[in-house]
Amino acid sequence: MTYIKLQSTISIKSLVIFILSLHALLLAYGAYQNSPTMNEPAHLVAGISHWENRKYDLYRVNPPLIRMVAAISKYLTNIQTDWNGYTDTSRGQRPIFQMGGDFLNANGENSYWIFTIARWCCIPFSLIGASVCYLWSKELFGTKAGLLSLTLWCFSPNVLAHAQLITPDCGATSMGVTSSYLFWIWLRTPKWSTAIYAGIALGTALAAKTTWILFFGLFPLIWFLYLLAPSSSSNDKDQLKKQGKQLIVILGLGFYFLNLVYRFEGTLIQLGEYQFISTTLTDQDATVIRTTNRFADSILSKIPVPLPQDYVLGIDIQKKDFENFGRESYLRGEFRDYGWWYYYLYALMIKMPIGTLALIAIGTFLFITVDRGKQSWLILLTVLFPAFFILILVSSQTGFNHHMRYVLPCLPFFFIIAGRAARVMDYQSKWMLFLGLTLLVWSVSSSLYYFPHSLSYFNEFAGGPMNGHNHLIHSNIDWGQDLKFLKKWKESHPNCEPFYLCYYPHREIKALGMDYPSPPVNVDADYTPPPGWYAISINYLKGYGWLKPKDGYSYFQKYTPVERAGYSIYIYHIREQLN
Repeated sequence: MTYIKLQSTISIKSLVIFILSLHALLLAYGAYQNSPTMNEPAHLVAGISHWENRKYDLYRVNPPLIRMVAAISKYLTNIQTDWNGYTDTSRGQRPIFQMGGDFLNANGENSYWIFTIARWCCIPFSLIGASVCYLWSKELFGTKAGLLSLTLWCFSPNVLAHAQLITPDCGATSMGVTSSYLFWIWLRTPKWSTAIYAGIALGTALAAKTTWILFFGLFPLIWFLYLLAPSSSSNDKDQLKKQGKQLIVILGLGFYFLNLVYRFEGTLIQLGEYQFISTTLTDQDATVIRTTNRFADSILSKIPVPLPQDYVLGIDIQKKDFENFGRESYLRGEFRDYGWWYYYLYALMIKMPIGTLALIAIGTFLFITVDRGKQSWLILLTVLFPAFFILILVSSQTGFNHHMRYVLPCLPFFFIIAGRAARVMDYQSKWMLFLGLTLLVWSVSSSLYYFPHSLSYFNEFAGGPMNGHNHLIHSNIDWGQDLKFLKKWKESHPNCEPFYLCYYPHREIKALGMDYPSPPVNVDADYTPPPGWYAISINYLKGYGWLKPKDGYSYFQKYTPVERAGYSIYIYHIREQLN
């Protein structure tokens, strides 16, 4: 009996290792196949700057941990840097995007390999997130549940899309769920050792994305509510004092490790000394951009802020972004100057596989209707509460809506609660087992069918990636990732001339080996371009961007594309002038 149990344990470990290895291979392949996305050059340049210049003002809106890991690639490849564009950032200026362009110009087509290596450096973050999903779900609902949650993470199109990039979204998602998992362990076994682990994990999450600053409020609230749980036995005063001290240590270590990543630069600056630009922190009209501080003359001005200066200023700049300073939002064919409260919920419904959505719904339903007791109360607080809190918080920012990736931190919590569906398969009828396996296979096959174009994934409800642009654009389908596919197509079709290219984000295409003129810009929907071959990015095809005049390429919508590069660049062949 012991031998059979040991053999089963070994087979489970082998299966977990196989799934994780396959996940890593998919990410490595996708990182090689896809060209640098819009924000990646800026992230890599900023990461290199953190190492070389020991400064953190570039790309303040995101903490530096993920890009610093990506920038380790500078020791592995021949990278040329150009710091001539490094200008003043004291008033919210963001020269980093121009510097990202300078980086591409300096490295030319070698940039493809540079970004591949940088992306590979970040793959361990996704493996950590996958492992936590497995471990947490297994401890809550059993081994089969752990395998289910692990599979949902490893084959999620949204995870595959962002875990292969050097942007912070997936890495921060992994660090966030890791921090929550270790905090859950501490709640169950409040010891000094578990408190220390939870504090270190909190610090790494904070250094990955500013979203996780909400843990400073959530963790104490969750602890307090847990004490109020049904059949709670935590009423010993000495034990409560001990837990309170440990909670302070968790939060204190979070502050410490966050500041450590920033080398304590600007830590404990008084609140009144900051110069802000967002309406929230300046109490000015959103159309005004000038530095001031609404706390400068208040009693709060003397309070030392226990956060790095660039971290605080990054929150301010990010808040300014969400206050909508001339940024258009798009949903279901409509552009407008502000967002929708249901944008991210809608995006989740069409950007996640239908099988995954069904498993999440089943797991949540079973948890709510069947599970009872203190353990269920703890699951509610540590798994469901953070997921829905993040979704509600992000949805409340309706200044503009562009990127579903902002709610990526919700996904691991949803995958974990989906594991609850696996438990019912153990003892219910065969049709229940068949249903669960069918949904899982549907999820995996739907995702892999479109791989490596995971960034452009849309489920069957939305009509797949071919119809995705009728629902969402921006990084949800077109973030510049398909230029390499277009380059391969053009090399295999050398006689397709004259060739014109309008590529989002319309940057250094010459440096990346695509030196072609832009198509004629026109606002007249009846305009007919000269005969030739035209490659148009979806964002510009739909009328988005900084092109002047606006809607300059939407006239191509009346034509049928003859080819495409990935799902974000459509290729048209105009044979003759229309009458």
